[in-house]
Amino acid sequence: MNEDSYEQSIIEVLRDELGYEHLYGPDVIRTSDRYDDAFLPGTIEHSLKSINPSLNRRAIDGAITRLKEIEGGSLVAKNKVFMDMLQNGVEVRWFDGTEDRTDIVKLIDFDEPRRNSFHVVNQWTYIERGTNKRPDVIVFVNGLPLVLFELKSPARAEADNADAYQQIQNYKKQIPSLFTYNAFCVISDMLHTKVGTITASESRFVEWKSADGNYETTQFADWKTPLHGMFPKERLIDILRNYILYSGDAKILAGYHQYFAVNKALESVREAIGGSGKGGVFWHTQGSGKSLSMVFLAHLLQDAIDSPTLVVITDRNDLDSQLFNQFSMCSDFLRQTPIQAQSRSDLSHQIASRRANGIIFTTMQKFAEGDAALSDRENVVVLVDEAHRGQYGFEEKFDRDGKKHTGTALLIRRALPNATFVGFTGTPISAEDRSTREVFGDYIDVYDMTQAVEDDATRPVFYESRVVALKLDQEILSKVDAEYEKLTSEANAETLDASKRNFANLDAVLGAPEVIDALCSDIVEHYEKNRAHELTGKALIVAYSRPAAMEIYQRLCELRPSWKEEGKLGVVMTMGNQDPEWWFDIVGNKAHVKEMAKRFKDDNDPLKIVIVVDMWLTGFDVPSLSTMYVYKPMKGYNLMQAIARVNRVYKDKEGGLVVDYVGIANALKSAMRDYTKRDQKKYGDMDIGKTAYPKFLEKLAVCRDKMFGYDYSAFLTTESAAQRADLITGGVNHILAPGDEDTAREFVEQAGIMLKAYGLAKSRATDSERTEAGYFQVVRELIIQLTEQGGPQPGSKSKLTLKQVNERINALLEQNIVHSDGVINLFKVEDETVSVFDPKFLASLSRMKERNLAYELLKKLIDDQIRGYRSKSVTQAKKYSELMQGMVNGYLNGQLTNAEVFEEMLKMAQEMLTENQKAKDLGLTEEEFAFYEALTQPQAVADYYRERNDELVAITQELATKMRELRTVDWQKKQSARAAMRVAIKRLLKHHKYPPEGMESALSTVMEQCELWADNAA
Repeated sequence: MNEDSYEQSIIEVLRDELGYEHLYGPDVIRTSDRYDDAFLPGTIEHSLKSINPSLNRRAIDGAITRLKEIEGGSLVAKNKVFMDMLQNGVEVRWFDGTEDRTDIVKLIDFDEPRRNSFHVVNQWTYIERGTNKRPDVIVFVNGLPLVLFELKSPARAEADNADAYQQIQNYKKQIPSLFTYNAFCVISDMLHTKVGTITASESRFVEWKSADGNYETTQFADWKTPLHGMFPKERLIDILRNYILYSGDAKILAGYHQYFAVNKALESVREAIGGSGKGGVFWHTQGSGKSLSMVFLAHLLQDAIDSPTLVVITDRNDLDSQLFNQFSMCSDFLRQTPIQAQSRSDLSHQIASRRANGIIFTTMQKFAEGDAALSDRENVVVLVDEAHRGQYGFEEKFDRDGKKHTGTALLIRRALPNATFVGFTGTPISAEDRSTREVFGDYIDVYDMTQAVEDDATRPVFYESRVVALKLDQEILSKVDAEYEKLTSEANAETLDASKRNFANLDAVLGAPEVIDALCSDIVEHYEKNRAHELTGKALIVAYSRPAAMEIYQRLCELRPSWKEEGKLGVVMTMGNQDPEWWFDIVGNKAHVKEMAKRFKDDNDPLKIVIVVDMWLTGFDVPSLSTMYVYKPMKGYNLMQAIARVNRVYKDKEGGLVVDYVGIANALKSAMRDYTKRDQKKYGDMDIGKTAYPKFLEKLAVCRDKMFGYDYSAFLTTESAAQRADLITGGVNHILAPGDEDTAREFVEQAGIMLKAYGLAKSRATDSERTEAGYFQVVRELIIQLTEQGGPQPGSKSKLTLKQVNERINALLEQNIVHSDGVINLFKVEDETVSVFDPKFLASLSRMKERNLAYELLKKLIDDQIRGYRSKSVTQAKKYSELMQGMVNGYLNGQLTNAEVFEEMLKMAQEMLTENQKAKDLGLTEEEFAFYEALTQPQAVADYYRERNDELVAITQELATKMRELRTVDWQKKQSARAAMRVAIKRLLKHHKYPPEGMESALSTVMEQCELWADNAA
């Protein structure tokens, strides 16, 4: 199956199974031959009249005009305006002959989805600023190009979703106005089909893995699943209206798990209103978009249950602000501005002053400030974040003095007696937690860690114990554990006061100067040796108290003054009135904390390590963050929420690493007891010593096996950069045995797995293993650059120069090998370019002793050049393709040796070099030289013009000029355009009396070259 047949398969499903009307782009009659009009001609006018039957024609025309004239500086700004029009209608003003009228024109009939028109169109030509592009498939709804598909052939290993994503990025630059009207995009290489928006990074294009909300079948999801999951007409209309939003300038499309879960939550709330009031618990693991799910539900509830008042409750001020900010950034989508209650009286006023609508944020503490009812309305829906906490007590207790302590859940119920409650949590409810179920009911939807990792919504978290580095024995750790239990238990106030008085005991154990010194020394060594070069090098250090955080900061600055000078280290925590004055210079105020958050989220900012206590341990997302050093006892959901800071998706991040200095292993195992069985099975033991390190050793042994027969052992001990370079190129040469591509492919794959495991288990590796891993990493990197094995690599796919290759190899060595001495120049040439057209480089290849490597490099460069010829020159492509294929066949058939093939390729490269110089000598561009070559085929024609070459050059340049004039839109799809081109070219050549008499066959080559040029120029 190639790209064309896959395109037809997509069309067949949409047309035959889902009822879309199919149109072939080149056959669609465009008004006045305009190809910069994004709308399906005639369809939008007819559709808008149909779904707005009561509106005047002038209103419809006004809406279309507004659509075509959307203003805004950037593509995102324009698309944001369009999405508002799509979801809420277009406001138009028009004159009815007597007075000005204002109407709302609906672009989509959301109430009757099948009244809308649905078209699937392939090969739709779009021209903007002289650029002609033809996306594979576009889905039009009511004539609007809402969904763009970019497909890659399943049969081409070198083209996949990374290429499809990059193609869309190119389209956004080349034909941006088409994307003004885009809802979302689909990229697919058949193996994986992913969806995303115009602002989404490649990692945020995700699979839609269920057609019906069943997570159990997602492992079998194929290319049809997203079509059946997203494109049934009612489903697509629902997604367009309710599951696409802008959060600031980030356009977000709900994931499949959010879509199905939020719809379940909506039905659960409907059933609970006026009844039990238990809307259920929404458990989606941390990092899977829980906050946005709350936004989607809030949006849906406004229409579904008669404009309710929503009360959003958190249990901490910083969480309240984070969630409030998320809702505020989505206020356009919500069609109202959220409000943050400042006090209980303000909360009472905000609820009592309205009978409907409103999104009010508050903390649970405000309900503890009184017990009077705030509202008895039934159309109040309470969304509670982190709904598993123990403080949601649903009972009243008394201490020995007779003082009453009422559970917060009971206080909230008394304040809002007829409200409906929905709980949201990123960790499961404890089996013993009866109060949470009494308030919320049972689970609405469960999206566990295993599912999130399978869906690439999150990454797994791994654990490493470093307790031994601090010389803390088990008895002391038990004491710490017991003391912390007192500190964090939510018992009565008397117990809490006692815990505070005894805090000195905990401080004496963990805050001793020698212990802090050992902690900081170990963190510095572990970070620099193992984590500084992982992704962006971002890391959190979690301290057990604010004074401890400042002591850790001071000691780290003493050990590494440059960290402070370079802005690499910081502290984020709250400040109190009694705190030492010097703290403020480091911790700052709220504005400083915001600035620190902004810097830490910036992958390129020098701020790499931040010490925290409580802040940033929930609701704070930094995708590239991959390391957390824990020096604070934590348990249960507090622990699981904290370590989830390192589980976010980022590029090729394998997982997050939690480095433990206080013995949280048992707490981790205990916290996992309430997770799903498959989570317990898969993540019940996150210890890298039992997971990542064995995998690293296993794959390291595989890499050694692949190197069998080549002795690279000196690499593990030498300090000579030159010797290392020889051993690297020798290793590459060994793996790249001609005719054995499987070995190279398997080595790249297995070494890749080894390196991912190594990234997590570096600290367990011996110095010898670290160096060996560094060696295989360098060899793998070079093989990828030479053979493009292993698929697309992160970043640009443009070819690297020798200087760039050498810099990259040296950087890899510096990360993995201590005391690397000097830049390693792999090819022993000073040139910075890798080109077939470089005689110096060709000469250096002929002298290389690693013949397999030289062969592979030269073959790659020639292949690249032939690929370029295929889109530019008929004669050169044919000639060199046949030569190359002949050499390969000769080698495989035993007629040529490896050395002979290499010599033949060198001759071919020299010939290419000679032709390149010939074009320059004739004063012709590369494009014009392709026409020149076509004109001189066959050899008899070249001989005829040997003494009249100036005339031939003139014909060439005039022919090229004529071709530029003749370029027409969609000419290769229309026979009339092709015929007109042939006639014009024949006239031009006849005028110059070409071809010479008796050589008429030469004309076919010229025409073939002209058509090739026109195909690629278009």
